[in-house]
Amino acid sequence: MDGVRAMLFDTFGTVVDWRGGLIKHFQTWGAARGITADWAGLADSWRLAYVPSMETVRTGQRGWADLDELQRESVAELAPRFGITALHGDGVEELVRMWHDLPPWPDSVEGLRKLRTRYVVAPLSNGHVALLVRLARAAGITWDTVFGADIFQHYKPDPETYLGAAALLGCEPGEVMLVACHPSDLDAAAACGLRTCYVSRPLEYGPGVVVEAPPEKGRFTLRVEDLLELSRIAGC
Repeated sequence: MDGVRAMLFDTFGTVVDWRGGLIKHFQTWGAARGITADWAGLADSWRLAYVPSMETVRTGQRGWADLDELQRESVAELAPRFGITALHGDGVEELVRMWHDLPPWPDSVEGLRKLRTRYVVAPLSNGHVALLVRLARAAGITWDTVFGADIFQHYKPDPETYLGAAALLGCEPGEVMLVACHPSDLDAAAACGLRTCYVSRPLEYGPGVVVEAPPEKGRFTLRVEDLLELSRIAGC
């Protein structure tokens, strides 16, 4: 940890439980409207659409669009496949806003609180600033600052995100550590010169579901089971 001044955190999956949170929101929303659907299937399909929707921006197929706009388009297309018909503007917006209120993993709030006593801590997310502020308040998380994709007009894994956040903090890339549960995100950060910490989140996609295999030993600077273990290693 020598030389690390700041820690940046991937958010969806690393800090908050997007899948469990969405399913609970869907169930409450559906019960209030007499709608029964495969809520887990909708959550998984919506998440599956996440990367392709951002790719349309990253590859220049369209101009800048924040995550709410991309999620709005995705869920409007997906909802009818799950029996949710006649979904109009207000209903779509209610679903999109569910991404603004997701539960933290059990170790997240305390782990970040401890890490913040020694390091600058901030999210580096594909969410936009307004979303991340609402998410932090709902989850009870305190950040030193917030880095949303809208600041850079780029989505991860574009290097502008990692290098841009380091520059705004007045740090060299090697003075910043990205903490994430997605090896592909960490690989991109490492290619930009950042330190890296893989945190295990085996339930992100549901029990027994593996989307990205856990990294082999030595691939990243650190590998931890949760943010409390990271805080202990970091001497917080």
